[in-house]
Amino acid sequence: MPPFTQLALALAAGVLLDRLLGEPRRFHPLVGFGTLASGLERRLNRGSHRIARGALAWSLAVLPAVWLAGWLRTLGGGAAMAVDVALLYFALGGRALVEHARAVATPLAAGDLVEARRRVGWIVSRDTAALSPTQVAAAGTESVLENGNDAIFGTLFWLLVAGGPGALLFRLANTLDAMWGYRTERYLCFGRVAARADDVLGWLPARLTALSYAVLGHTREALHCWRHQGRSWKSPNAGPVMAAGAGALRVQLGGAAPYHGAMTQRPTLGGGNAPDAASLLAAIALVDRTLALWVGLSLLAGALAWGLTHA
Repeated sequence: MPPFTQLALALAAGVLLDRLLGEPRRFHPLVGFGTLASGLERRLNRGSHRIARGALAWSLAVLPAVWLAGWLRTLGGGAAMAVDVALLYFALGGRALVEHARAVATPLAAGDLVEARRRVGWIVSRDTAALSPTQVAAAGTESVLENGNDAIFGTLFWLLVAGGPGALLFRLANTLDAMWGYRTERYLCFGRVAARADDVLGWLPARLTALSYAVLGHTREALHCWRHQGRSWKSPNAGPVMAAGAGALRVQLGGAAPYHGAMTQRPTLGGGNAPDAASLLAAIALVDRTLALWVGLSLLAGALAWGLTHA
């Protein structure tokens, strides 16, 4: 079987497992990885040479697991396919993202603002205790659009590029960026390598995700917002994704949001209506359509690769 055909089948199988089973309820590997990363940070984030210490911590957390995954693929007897499917399943967060987002949209649509605030607090880092309905909807919609790339499409991209080890590399790097990539006194130096690694690995997937959102939504608005607003966002990858997604949905995101007890002014993304529960559901639908597109194109490319080798 051609290598790309095998990767395309592994992609489809991993996505199917994620949709059928969701995240493991117990002993999730990423939870264990987070515990390991926290332990490394506590031990190494001290003294001088914080950037070098952060690079060492990143390497110790990520590289042995990626190397082990690559070695397991060489064992033969279908090991490569099994490793790719298993790693993609554990790395994907598609079903979990949809479930968490719907858990915000449902009480928000019913007028239960207290529950909607509580639920959105599970998926965003901003302060949620005093958010208005519009702010809750904005937070949820932004999270769905951004995490569509981080939890789904970036992982799929790297699976197709480098198999299961590639998917694992991206997901672990993205997790460390979420843990260490803050511009605070504690993480500014220590987390610099984690932040830059995530920027590099996510650069191309983010732009493919933004393009997919544009194609499957209001294309002209999405491309306009991506071009004129994406670069103003603090993250070089989240900016294009969220700007294109907001334009595709014709909804206004960004703006002021509360973080760590203070209101932070952020650039405006998108345009049109203020977000509400319907906007959040529309974002979920956009991510679902994008996932279907990526799976379909991957299988089509895999079939073409098979056909070319058997022509």
